[in-house]
Amino acid sequence: MIRAGVIGASGLTGGELIRLLTQHPHLDLTFLGGSSSVGMRPGELHPGLRIDPALTVQHVTADIADQLDVAFLATPAPVSADLAALLADRIPAVIDLSGAFRIRTRHLHDRWYPDVSRRADLVDRFVYGVPELVGEQLDTAALISLPGCYATAITLGLAPLVCGLGLRVERVLVDAKGGSSGSGLRLRTSGLHPLRSGAITPYAPTGHRHAAEVTDFLQRTRAGSVGSLTMSAYGVPTVRGLLASLYVLTDQSIAQRDLERAYLRFYKGQPFVRVRRHTETRIPMPDPQAVLGSNFCDVTVLVDEDGGHIVVLAALDNLVKGAAGQAVQAANRRFGLAEETGLTMQPVMPA
Repeated sequence: MIRAGVIGASGLTGGELIRLLTQHPHLDLTFLGGSSSVGMRPGELHPGLRIDPALTVQHVTADIADQLDVAFLATPAPVSADLAALLADRIPAVIDLSGAFRIRTRHLHDRWYPDVSRRADLVDRFVYGVPELVGEQLDTAALISLPGCYATAITLGLAPLVCGLGLRVERVLVDAKGGSSGSGLRLRTSGLHPLRSGAITPYAPTGHRHAAEVTDFLQRTRAGSVGSLTMSAYGVPTVRGLLASLYVLTDQSIAQRDLERAYLRFYKGQPFVRVRRHTETRIPMPDPQAVLGSNFCDVTVLVDEDGGHIVVLAALDNLVKGAAGQAVQAANRRFGLAEETGLTMQPVMPA
């Protein structure tokens, strides 16, 4: 068994990691770490978990390295930066779910994460963990930085165009809508039920750090080109799930059928990206409802002939494929397991 620890066990992502790891056939949950929740059991923190792995939340020290083969950091970015420095080279794999190491370019990192000071020698060692795009790099990675939930959807939506077809993309405009769980468990006035319920909240209408993260990653892949990528983000009255609508402007024309074939070819053999036709089911696809509770990302590509651009739609569960599920998927790859191990659950719909 591969010994796994979850640090940041009291958060939503920490709870999702606990749920997945306690059902995994090869990852054995042996440590829970935290600060404010020290001494508490998983079931006390997450009412939906009726499990007893005989663990309580403990303080994190360097000594935990002797108990672990992989540590999942479900902690705020400043905390993850410190924990990465503490645990790097002490255990075989550290998988960070925060934004601490997502952006390599220093000035971009400092702009979007001004309060996150990270050890310079660790930055280039972190692999940006989109398994579908960097699979072989994960095989030997000691440090893995998971992309953000929106960034996962955007990157998987764009990759067949820029990495597969090598399309020259002039601009990408992203309209992103996500549920309240994307904000975690922080108490804020804007998150109170009387204000959030029924609302569509433009909380980041002119920019989002996940867009900078995607741009930074794509520039390093050197496949195709993206002139600019901008994003507007909106909160919608759901708990889980997100939909990223990408409007891709390019001077290259391509037929609808050729686009669909390119996406199917690019994701052939990838178990968690489902390329879908917009009208293939009784409701239009993709819809975040159709992926909730699963590690799937549903992607649809369309040509808007009147507008002269390509529309890509990507939907996923922000707590699973956008966080904990993708972390387990990356760990599977890192330890030589099939990527879908422990992640074969089907979506729950309606939710």
